[in-house]
Amino acid sequence: MDKLKAISRLEESLAKLPSVGKKSAERMAYALLEMDDDDVLEFSDALLNLKKSIKKCSICGNLTESDICEVCEDPNRDQTTLMVVSYPKDVIAFENSENYHGLYHVLNGVIAPNKGKGLEDLNFTSLMSRLEEGKIKEVILATNPTIEGETTALYIAKKLEGHNVSVTRLAYGLQMGGNLDYVDAITLTRALDGRRKI
Repeated sequence: MDKLKAISRLEESLAKLPSVGKKSAERMAYALLEMDDDDVLEFSDALLNLKKSIKKCSICGNLTESDICEVCEDPNRDQTTLMVVSYPKDVIAFENSENYHGLYHVLNGVIAPNKGKGLEDLNFTSLMSRLEEGKIKEVILATNPTIEGETTALYIAKKLEGHNVSVTRLAYGLQMGGNLDYVDAITLTRALDGRRKI
């Protein structure tokens, strides 16, 4: 027996979400089918509202429901430090740590030549514009420790040479509670390079 077209269509849509495979999409589709009509309408309304209400901050590129995000509007933030991250979810991670009090700049991606993504596809021009204002004294490159993240950080660092800013990179280290024999070579090298006196 062939699967009903409406269920197949929903499964295909759900499978586009990260970490959702064929079986998970099927379970979700049948769960939605069993929900009350009001709950399904609320779910679909929430999806449509998400796309209508959320936009990128006109200053930093972070997600916001207004023209300027909360971080950029906050006069109590350190206006001289700018952390460059790849994605809005990276901002959330740092904000949840409650240890960083400067500004952010969201690139909304990384340089990935194998996917046809270069610097021109990122939120880079506005980064340079922010630096031209002369308020920023330190740029912290906080891209992920992947090949694409490293490539992006190195390229941006090169582009920032000659600007009157200190360019730093996040330190890499060993996970608490982990065993050294399970750590990859790059992390071990970075941990050794980033050692400090105790």
